[in-house]
Amino acid sequence: MGYGNYSHAAHAALVADRATRSGAEVFRQSATHALMNPHGLRVRESRDNADHPNSLGIAFALDVTGSMGDIPQTLARRELPTFMKLLTDCGVADPQLLFMAIGDATSDQAPLQVGQYESTAELMDQWLTWSFLEGGGGGSGSESYELAFYVIAQHTDLDCWVKRGRRGYLFMTGDELPYPAVSRHQVEALIGEKLDEDIPIEEAIAAAAETCHLFFLIPDAQRRRNCEPRWRELLGDHVICMDSPDDACAVAAGIVALTEKAVPGLDGLAQVMGAHGMPRERVNAVAHALEGYAALLDPNAPRRVHAGANGPGTARSSWWKRLFG
Repeated sequence: MGYGNYSHAAHAALVADRATRSGAEVFRQSATHALMNPHGLRVRESRDNADHPNSLGIAFALDVTGSMGDIPQTLARRELPTFMKLLTDCGVADPQLLFMAIGDATSDQAPLQVGQYESTAELMDQWLTWSFLEGGGGGSGSESYELAFYVIAQHTDLDCWVKRGRRGYLFMTGDELPYPAVSRHQVEALIGEKLDEDIPIEEAIAAAAETCHLFFLIPDAQRRRNCEPRWRELLGDHVICMDSPDDACAVAAGIVALTEKAVPGLDGLAQVMGAHGMPRERVNAVAHALEGYAALLDPNAPRRVHAGANGPGTARSSWWKRLFG
């Protein structure tokens, strides 16, 4: 998949049209959409074509349980065009987006929903808003995030990897722990495949990481306490703690731009975001979330100064002035 041209104007118009609509009018599914049902799933493809000769497969696995529905709503109502525009402004060519929705396979009726990789605004939006925001979760402190790693490892085929040895991306949003293993019983029930045994989550992550850069985005500081330590054991500095769930798209775009070396570090990314018209407070919030990952990519880069004794915002403002005068 992944044919057709992206239009930011068309995407922005789609989003603007929803300004006065309720969440139920945007996400109208009351069960898994037939085309997002993973049962019988074969492969989701991100392919090069005449419009996109250097395709880059990017998947979002969105936690749609009760505490996490704000991110899908924000993407559909405002922020997904921001993600695409930032990638374009940074010079990242030919992104193709896939959306998955993740719940809890021990209790939810729709714990795994899987879209297609797409390049046009209309089709990206279609798969996103076809997601059923079940709003469940089992109360166990875990969600079925491991199923998304399994899908990426076993059911995606990316030309960026096959043809160029360039890994795609998986951005997973969440605020809970993963289950310790991919359950063979759940895979059989949800996808229709028989496994000989459960797959430890470490093995599922290792398999997915062969073809994709994997990131876990925690919405805000309040929700990092219970889940961050375990996720850091699994993904290290690819765990990103945001200041706000509203920053998910800008943070994800920044990660792609930094990883692909499309911008010269955080300073270059901040300049692109500023030129995009992003308020300085949001630029600082995104840079704050990405500082650890940026340092991982370039340990010799100058570190950003945090607010300190001079009061909140002072150091961040001086950082902004250094960039923009």
